[in-house]
Amino acid sequence: MAIKWRDSLAIGITEIDDQHKKLFEAIDKLFTACVQGKGKEEVVNTIKFLEDYTIVHFNDEQEMHKKYNYPERDAHRKIHDNFLNSFSKLKEQFEQEGAGPLFISTINKQVVDWLIQHIGKADKAFAAYVKG
Repeated sequence: MAIKWRDSLAIGITEIDDQHKKLFEAIDKLFTACVQGKGKEEVVNTIKFLEDYTIVHFNDEQEMHKKYNYPERDAHRKIHDNFLNSFSKLKEQFEQEGAGPLFISTINKQVVDWLIQHIGKADKAFAAYVKG
């Protein structure tokens, strides 16, 4: 199952859209590795990417929220914090159990579902505020 960037997910803020595209590429790479039977090896790379990505991306978004005095910035930050908590649990699970098929499926589902929901609602709401 591949996941590809769709223009309908663009929020119209180039810096954020470009970061989102990189995230889609990393998750797609994990999906491709899983299909090729190399998912366990790629999980390590994906986890490292997500650790680095979330620090930069969430910080960039939150700085933009401050810059534009976004009234929903605290709620948006809580969404980021919730993702970080879920991701931390996934990382712990990986460290304890390794990257079995169930883990790979879980990380794919949680990250992809969160990403599409987050971009489609929270990030698009921010972009609409900035443009308005």
